Amino acid sequence: MNSLGIDKQPSRTRVVVAMSGGVDSSVTAALLKEQGFDVVGVTLQLYDQGAAAARKGACCAGQDIYDAAQVAARLGIAHYVLDYESRFRADVIDAFADAYVRGETPIPCVACNRTVKFRDLLATARDLGADALATGHYVRRTDGLRGPELRRAADPVKDQSYFLYATTRSQLDLLRFPLGDMSKARTRALADRLGLPVAAKPDSQDICFVPDGDYASVVARLRPEAIEPGDIVDTDGKVLGRHDGIVHFTVGQRRGLRLDGREGTDNAPLYVVRLDAARRQVVVGPREALARSSIRIGAVNWLGDEPVGLGGLAVRVRLRSSQPLRGATLYSATGSDALEVRFDVPEYGVAAGQACVIYDGVDGDRILGGGTILA
Repeated sequence: MNSLGIDKQPSRTRVVVAMSGGVDSSVTAALLKEQGFDVVGVTLQLYDQGAAAARKGACCAGQDIYDAAQVAARLGIAHYVLDYESRFRADVIDAFADAYVRGETPIPCVACNRTVKFRDLLATARDLGADALATGHYVRRTDGLRGPELRRAADPVKDQSYFLYATTRSQLDLLRFPLGDMSKARTRALADRLGLPVAAKPDSQDICFVPDGDYASVVARLRPEAIEPGDIVDTDGKVLGRHDGIVHFTVGQRRGLRLDGREGTDNAPLYVVRLDAARRQVVVGPREALARSSIRIGAVNWLGDEPVGLGGLAVRVRLRSSQPLRGATLYSATGSDALEVRFDVPEYGVAAGQACVIYDGVDGDRILGGGTILA
């Protein structure tokens, strides 16, 4: 059994490495090559090459493709660039814009991992005769009694399990995450030791297809209806002001409401409580109006050993990528595929379209799955 848990000699084990052009995926390829595996690098072209070249701080852009090719040449491995632009637009960018039109707050990185990076790239890896697909994600895959399990990374600061909860059991059979037990500092030290040209390259920032973090402009270009003006109302329906498009707001937001000095109120701080896309309304209220004792999640991906029963399952959950784990109880929702999550302590600022990722209730190490928060 080799270091990837495959019953073959490394030299007879073909591993496709998803190379984004960053330091993490480059170190992944270099380590596997150093261990004697038959490594093939694959980079996804997700944008038009010319338009992407100027986008700094994004992954899968023009410079990143060049960097991945340079690393592959340095390692002496085969390297392919695959044009996934149309798939990425349909499965990630268009879905992102449609969610904002519905008044939701999506997470495109989850959609990207679930579709083009795992579903489609895994199919390509199989076509290339690969025994495994390796990525530079900070998450761990372990072998359990009932098959492979997904677990949080050893480095809590870099843990990316929140973005990978939609990984399926069949995908885990082929996936490997060589950096899951490492810290970022160790990864960079390895990149330096291995002489990789990207050793000092900064991490990618923000949403890769959103230049300068201006997601509203991207949505407005794709779905102009998302910037139609409407009313800002309180929870009783009283009009307090106007807005220039629900795309500019998300649940829990306080800044940017421009409601100072409003008449007939005590001028206490107001927060976005919900978005009513059908009425083009931004509903605001006091902080206590944000409290949620439970939520429902749909499009559930379940990685637990047993199905969720009506009796409830004690778990830990995470509603935002950087949030500490929270105690909760999970219930099967009668008459649907959705799950109900009841929090031990009320949560604030829960937005439809975001992810609720579920971890085991013992130490929160194993990812049991997750789903999309429903309105």
